[in-house]
Amino acid sequence: MSIEEYSIATIESFVGCELGVSDWVVVDQARIDAFAQCTGDTQWIHVDVERVRRESPFGGTIAHGYLTLSLLASLAIEIGVIPGDASAGLNYGLDKVRFMTPVKAGARVRNRVTLLAAERKGGGRVIVRTMNELQIEGEDKPALIAETLAMLVA
Repeated sequence: MSIEEYSIATIESFVGCELGVSDWVVVDQARIDAFAQCTGDTQWIHVDVERVRRESPFGGTIAHGYLTLSLLASLAIEIGVIPGDASAGLNYGLDKVRFMTPVKAGARVRNRVTLLAAERKGGGRVIVRTMNELQIEGEDKPALIAETLAMLVA
């Protein structure tokens, strides 16, 4: 079955299938700084390039864990997790998140998504649970693994 056949009507037949892999996206210092400003999390490990060079074991600044987590939604949309016949896809929650490897400033990441479950709720609504693996280019371990929930509306 191809992703072209993926729809609200056929979604149950895709449970257990990989839905796809997103394009690579750069997590540069400008993105990290913007996230720090938006959230108020200006911890030096993320934003103080000079101090990090002197004191950090990472050799450079690293992205906030929640910044990397926030990338999952747009990258999942890029893959097509929200089928074309859905009028909306809404964040519904997280079942499990594990931060595995820090994302260094300038690294490229992508999301690999597998559909774990689809539960019909009536009224044209379906809750989908997906496994998201945010991979870092050139790293063996992912940045994070997360089970996310979304409400699809027909």
